[in-house]
Amino acid sequence: MDSRGGVPLSRLPAVNRDEAAGADPVTPDRPRSLDPRELGFTPARPVPWLAPLLLISTGVRTLLALLFGAYLDKRELQNALPSEVYREPGTDGELWLDYVADLGDGFNATYSVAYLLAQPELVVDSHRLPRGQMLMMGGDQVYPTASSAAYEQRFKGPYQAAMPCPPATGPQPTLYAIPGNHDWYDGLTAFLRLFARSRDDNIGGWRTPQSRSYFAVRLPSDWWLFALDEQSGTYLDDPQLRYFEQAAAELGPQSRVIVAVPAPTWVKAVDNPQAYESVDYFVRTVLDPSGARVRLIVSGDLHHYARYEGPDRQLIHCGGGGAYLYPTHHLPERIEVPPRDTLARRASQSREYDLAGRYPEASRSRRYAWGIFGRLPLRNPGFITLLGALHVLLMLPIAGVATQRASSTDQGLFSIPLVLMLAVVLLGAAFFAKPPTASGKRQIRHYLLGVIHGVAHIALGAAGAWLWLQLPFRDWPWPLPVAAAALLYAPVAGLVASQLTAAYLLVAGYFGVNLNELFAGQGIEDAKSFLRMRFAPDGSLTIYPVAIDRVGREWRVDPDNSRPDGPWLAPRQPLVARLAEPPVVLR
Repeated sequence: MDSRGGVPLSRLPAVNRDEAAGADPVTPDRPRSLDPRELGFTPARPVPWLAPLLLISTGVRTLLALLFGAYLDKRELQNALPSEVYREPGTDGELWLDYVADLGDGFNATYSVAYLLAQPELVVDSHRLPRGQMLMMGGDQVYPTASSAAYEQRFKGPYQAAMPCPPATGPQPTLYAIPGNHDWYDGLTAFLRLFARSRDDNIGGWRTPQSRSYFAVRLPSDWWLFALDEQSGTYLDDPQLRYFEQAAAELGPQSRVIVAVPAPTWVKAVDNPQAYESVDYFVRTVLDPSGARVRLIVSGDLHHYARYEGPDRQLIHCGGGGAYLYPTHHLPERIEVPPRDTLARRASQSREYDLAGRYPEASRSRRYAWGIFGRLPLRNPGFITLLGALHVLLMLPIAGVATQRASSTDQGLFSIPLVLMLAVVLLGAAFFAKPPTASGKRQIRHYLLGVIHGVAHIALGAAGAWLWLQLPFRDWPWPLPVAAAALLYAPVAGLVASQLTAAYLLVAGYFGVNLNELFAGQGIEDAKSFLRMRFAPDGSLTIYPVAIDRVGREWRVDPDNSRPDGPWLAPRQPLVARLAEPPVVLR
């Protein structure tokens, strides 16, 4: 809303920051209104993930990444960049580190998390948690695809508004990032331009010291952070391995290591056993020879919080930085890492890990799933339009074939497009059940559910044809029946077909199929999360999983804030944070 509470932020026109009067890159003037000419960016709406053009674009980019990613791998070129091992000693042996992943979607969710990350201190369930001296971003810093403009509007703008300049007291916080699959869709060009410039004023009040898409950081009390770039789960390149081997030469038996990876391959290995092999290879060949212990592996990619606990290691994925919510009620209660019958299993000892914590809770996740009936048409008008058009093209040839008054020649004119439409519907439904962006192999349940979904739409088309034949439109001269179908039948058919698709997604979700589409189609902004970690002088690490049940939806300019680093925008209703589970302590 604007300063008077009237105009949604996303309706304001986009204006380039360079055109904003009085804007200084280091200590920018505080905006007096919510006009983008003063903010420097346009707050974005959530991505409509089932929009037809977006689905096609994402599928094409995924295919190109699979086919040509190895030939356009910029990680090989990074060998010419500085290979520094970074140091974050903290203050008096204590360091606070924040971890966030999967941000840069809709403004409300992204800025709510950024606003809390930038606050000097949070009081969460009676715990006083100072702002992180280091901020680690775990991948997918922008959606739907990476570009300089997308980063500016969906990521950099909100984070600069949350902390526009360095704090007046204390050291400037640092920001490190690794790329996820969405950051890789432009070949990593925009990511390197933004995060690997070693600038003090690149992203609001955060300093960005890194020069590559991967890095190693020495933390207090001989804790280490090794952050990997797997290039969308393909492999670890030789320059990257050499860099980490040099960094690992400083490790010893007393060292404790946190490994940050773009995706929770320990969970994805349930459906795709080979997914974990790169991580296992890295730990086995780079870290284990030093005698150091890997106490924590952390990732984003799945848009929720979940923690698996093993005998000597925690596996945490926390992707609640702003992207649409992903369900938690289908998470396996126990996993084996590395999984059986893989190369990693033959080389490493396999251990069992139990699901020890998750957010949102399984019961709340199930309730969210039922919201697909209302949110699907509201969030995805383009998808509803596509369904309506398809059902018009399906209904008309069915009605034509069913009309016994047509001659044999006319019957053929109807039967050919009918066969084509039947093939399109069945193949499209089968393809939808296992899109190219989904991980794992296609199984029999994907084929069965996809065919059932397609048959259901064909049945709906037949019912629509029967209804159409009862109406007077079929007796009108050509092409009036087609025009009537486009104007009258398509909107109704699109809405009905959307509810049929919603029912399919809900049922398929119980079999672990189309879970991503079930929740992406809803675009749920609430239930966000990030990690705040404390490295204590005694060598212990305490992990606080911070949860935000409801993100902000209305904002006001905060011109009276006396702190230069204070946020430009404040929520009209206070943001309430709590712990997703009790703090996890590693000693």
